[in-house]
Amino acid sequence: MAQSIKRLSSLAVKAQSERGFYADGGGLYLQISKFGTKSWVFRFTQNKRRREMGLGPIHTVTLSEAREEALTCRKLLRAGTDPIEQRKLLLGQAQAEAVKTMTFKACAEKYISAHSAGWKNVKHSSQWSNTLATYAYPVFGDLPVQAVDIGLVMKVLEPIWFTKTETAGRVRGRIEAILDWATVRKYREGENPARWKGHLDTLLPARSKVTKVKHHAALGYDDMGAFMAKLRLQDGISARGLELLILTAARTSEVIKATWQEIDFDKSVWVIPAERMKSGKEHRVPLSPVALNVLTELKKTALNDFVLPGLRSNTALSNMAFLQLLKRMERADLTAHGFRSTFRDWAAERTAYPQELAEMALAHAVTNKVEAAYRRGDMFDKRRKIMDDWAGFCSGDAGASGNVVGIRQPQGEH
Repeated sequence: MAQSIKRLSSLAVKAQSERGFYADGGGLYLQISKFGTKSWVFRFTQNKRRREMGLGPIHTVTLSEAREEALTCRKLLRAGTDPIEQRKLLLGQAQAEAVKTMTFKACAEKYISAHSAGWKNVKHSSQWSNTLATYAYPVFGDLPVQAVDIGLVMKVLEPIWFTKTETAGRVRGRIEAILDWATVRKYREGENPARWKGHLDTLLPARSKVTKVKHHAALGYDDMGAFMAKLRLQDGISARGLELLILTAARTSEVIKATWQEIDFDKSVWVIPAERMKSGKEHRVPLSPVALNVLTELKKTALNDFVLPGLRSNTALSNMAFLQLLKRMERADLTAHGFRSTFRDWAAERTAYPQELAEMALAHAVTNKVEAAYRRGDMFDKRRKIMDDWAGFCSGDAGASGNVVGIRQPQGEH
């Protein structure tokens, strides 16, 4: 037996360079590939089936270590166990143990990494990371994701549910999403302790019952004419941009990022692409003659592709520009977004236009499934009339159209 094993020496292993297999004995071989790489192989036969099991390269596994591995394999074979299958079993057990120790924080990071590419807002990823780091990680970030239960979730939510209700709701939803992801990836089992319906809703009051929704500060529509007159006395791109925002009832981000390619002067329409819309759908905005005049003036001083260019080349106006303008106008009580509410109130109180027309002008999603199923078009021609009337109202012409009713006159009696 002494002559049948340990045939190779460390010097011979190092010196040998020709392609082939070189026996050390007991099923252990030095393998040299056609590329000159050297590794250890254990060859064996079980149930009349010949197999080879790689033991690793010589730069990682020494000759003595390879002999120990081969000895272990021979002992397994003597006991009737296939060493290759045994290694697979041990690897599977190790992976199972690794799954058990997969932390909530690690799952959260993988979830955010996997989904961030699909989030339209680049800030969304940092918001997820920041809120989880502030509220969830200190409680169970380093714990195995399988260990997260209702008690730990409540420990995160209870301290902020009544004081930071909106934030608490978002944190809960994010924890729920991450735990669902971990369940699908087999990192945890069982019900999701962060789910709301039929679970946390029995332990916590609904957010709507805890705090009133804070609406963006809005100007009363009766003051719209005077405000617009003052706004038109202001110089600069910010003033023209805010005027355009009001006349189109668009969102700040939609106006700030508008490009000249989106404006069709001939057809008097502004087409906002789907990727810039909150709804994810393309939105056509009918441009009133007043809005077109604003755009024409802006076009004369265009610096780049953006309708509202920023200070640096190839950039858009800062999204804080409108708020700063309102402060200069001594109207810090208002927000740019609030003018959408002004438009909505005006449409409801001072016109006979149907509610759904104003909602479509604002590019609001249709929450009624039946209404959404029957609404196929975008009511563009009708929306052009309401936007023309809105522009007239903002200019002080309250009775520009038969659809506009007197402030004290009931709708339908015009």
